[in-house]
Amino acid sequence: MNHTTTRARSVALACAAAAAASALLSGCATQTTPPLYGWDGYQPQVYDYLQGKSSPQTQIAALEQSLQKMAAKGEAVPPGFHAHLGALYASAGKRDDAQRELLAEKSAFPESSAYMDFLLTNLKK
Repeated sequence: MNHTTTRARSVALACAAAAAASALLSGCATQTTPPLYGWDGYQPQVYDYLQGKSSPQTQIAALEQSLQKMAAKGEAVPPGFHAHLGALYASAGKRDDAQRELLAEKSAFPESSAYMDFLLTNLKK
């Protein structure tokens, strides 16, 4: 084997390795991690409510619609979603619906248990 053939093989192997690495990395670059929660406009809805731009009834309808969309997509409900919906139901005088949502928040996010228990206790008064 002469020096030119050995060098050509080395260059060919280096090019093949570079092409394989490039293909592998480009495959990784196109994959994205899906979001942990389905937000579906939740944050802007809460912001609008806190700014006084929507009523509790409007917010309830919007959040219920978001909840249905997230369920249809198989997305997890974000932290605070059920608690906020429960507070809206409570302000609208719908205690049973409020209790259901607060219990859903407590179940989905056990770290919120103490606060949800506090809200549930005050809901009964």
